[in-house]
Amino acid sequence: MATIVYVLCAVTSIACAVLLLRGYAATKVRLLLWGGLCFVGLALNNVLLFVDLGLIPEVDLSVWRSIPTLAGLGLLIYGLVWDT
Repeated sequence: MATIVYVLCAVTSIACAVLLLRGYAATKVRLLLWGGLCFVGLALNNVLLFVDLGLIPEVDLSVWRSIPTLAGLGLLIYGLVWDT
C-alpha cells in the first residue's frame, strides 16, 4: 500500500513540474520557471523514494534522495529572493 502512495506522489510532482514549465514556456513568467524546476527536484526525490523503499529496501538511498530536494528548493529560493 505504501508503494502506491509513493508512486502517486511521484506522478503528482511530475504533473506539477510539467504544468509549471509549460506555463513558463507560454508566458515567460520567471516564477513559473523556478517553481517548475523545484518540482522537478521534488519529483526526482519521490522517484528515488519509490526506488529506495519499494524496489530495493535493503539499500539506504536517503542521502541521494535529499540531493534533488535540496537543489530544487535552492533554485526556488534563488528565484524568489534574487530574481525580480
